[in-house]
Amino acid sequence: MQKWKYIKNFIDEENKDKLIREDYTYIVDAIDSVSSKLSLIITAHEKNVKIISAMGMGNKLDPTQIEVSDISKTSVCPLAKTIRKQLRANGINHLKVVYSRELPNRFDKSEEYRRTTASISFVPSVCGLIIASQIVRDLIDEF
Repeated sequence: MQKWKYIKNFIDEENKDKLIREDYTYIVDAIDSVSSKLSLIITAHEKNVKIISAMGMGNKLDPTQIEVSDISKTSVCPLAKTIRKQLRANGINHLKVVYSRELPNRFDKSEEYRRTTASISFVPSVCGLIIASQIVRDLIDEF
């Protein structure tokens, strides 16, 4: 039995069932694309596979503001708001997420940079450590 599987594919509606199997214990979602993120989350939900999803870490500087929450309780995160709305439309009201309570910083408000959601190196890595910690605690709680 394989203990873990790293999938480096771009998930979409066509390959989601091939990539996501019912025998997975836990899925970590660290996808930036909204459509792929939704496809992964919805498929995991349909197959009853636990999933934890990283929300937007772009334009954040304070890793102490990162926390684990249900998506229904998130605030200030534009990505979480978009995902929450789409999940509700698909009948999904709960999802374990890691998000930041920090308001996104806007360093350059010019039109050229409006779509840029840069992240500083230590913020996404802290998010990843929090995800790993949460998964370990969830798995321990199962036993």
